[in-house]
Amino acid sequence: MQEGSINDKLKCVFGYTSFRAGQEELINALMNGRDVLGIMPTGAGKSLCYQLPAIMSAGVSIIVSPLIALMNEQVMSLCKKGVKAAYLNSSLTLHQQEMVINNIAEGMYKLIYAAPERLQNEAFIRVCAGLDISLIAVDEAHCVSQWGHDFRKSYLKISEFIKALPRRPVIGAFTATATKQVGADIIKYLELDEPMRVCTGYARFDLRLAVVHPKSMRSREKELTKILDSHKDECGIVYCSLRSTVDELYERLKDMGYPVARYHGGLCSAERTENQNLFLSDKTKIMLATNAFGMGIDKNNVRFVVHYNMPKDIESYYQEAGRAGRDGKGADCIMLYMPNDIGINEYLINNRDTNDEPTPNMKNQLRRAAKLRLNAITDFCNTRACLANYILDYFGEGADAPCGHCSSCEAREKTRKKARKIT
Repeated sequence: MQEGSINDKLKCVFGYTSFRAGQEELINALMNGRDVLGIMPTGAGKSLCYQLPAIMSAGVSIIVSPLIALMNEQVMSLCKKGVKAAYLNSSLTLHQQEMVINNIAEGMYKLIYAAPERLQNEAFIRVCAGLDISLIAVDEAHCVSQWGHDFRKSYLKISEFIKALPRRPVIGAFTATATKQVGADIIKYLELDEPMRVCTGYARFDLRLAVVHPKSMRSREKELTKILDSHKDECGIVYCSLRSTVDELYERLKDMGYPVARYHGGLCSAERTENQNLFLSDKTKIMLATNAFGMGIDKNNVRFVVHYNMPKDIESYYQEAGRAGRDGKGADCIMLYMPNDIGINEYLINNRDTNDEPTPNMKNQLRRAAKLRLNAITDFCNTRACLANYILDYFGEGADAPCGHCSSCEAREKTRKKARKIT
């Protein structure tokens, strides 16, 4: 790594005057040639942990990510800052991909963002063999584990790509969520060498977590409109399990006069981009979406996140809920849970696209792991214990006391007050 002031680069390139929790430790470790595993919640600044060392390094850095939206957004942001960066993913035409490959060979870029599948491409491997690669950062590193909530077979090939390089660069692995098992798998399958492990914690006590139990589909919709009315003129995201639910709610809420947009994989790319930009610019306050929306989206004034349906696991819920309140101010995260959500998720688990999975045995293991995670989120929806503490316990992080403001804590306090009145 090059000599220079980290703080100077932090300020002149990124415009920050101080680091957030965990960032400086991870950056210093990478710059000193040590592998790292950074577990930091959504919005905690993971990208800075690899972008800053990449900029200060003498060589080229490769950022592995499965998220096209994140790659596009980060490359655009870096280029605006005067940093030479590019991405290689399926959003580019074959001609555009060839141009990027040629530019990489000419040494035009400091950071190269690549989808994990790209690391198995012979042309890409060949051009990388001729580069001075100082850092490989693996984003969404939980994808390497079958116990993670988004396993991808291509992540298991990352270590092979690294071994094929003339010199092993320093490796950084980053994720927002990792249980102890997932963390161990990241270290094992990415072959991290005695990494510095930094977990900044899962506590988000600025978020008010709530689970509501509507009695019918009609009452669920009424609960949603009640939430939207209580957050009038504020920005929020409403997550639904199915595209059809997004479309139905979009039409009904639009007819009621709510400022809504929608986002899911069934829409054309142009409509998704337009709707995303409307939301990011505050021209539309409410985004109705499947879990396809949110990764790589940097918006700090989201005041509420509603899960219209129960998500498939705690990891997904934590990441999606964590998109609220990035400015540090309070925000509401409300789940509208009904028992039929379990059946929807079981259907999605049993009928997921398994083309990226290596063997029939692995497919069965992945489904079993997914059902265990589904059991955990179902228990979360029905617990009377502190919801914030439930999440901390799930990720292996203890809590000193109940949060005091989740729906379970509030219900418990109401019961105590009633009991005191009676006595």
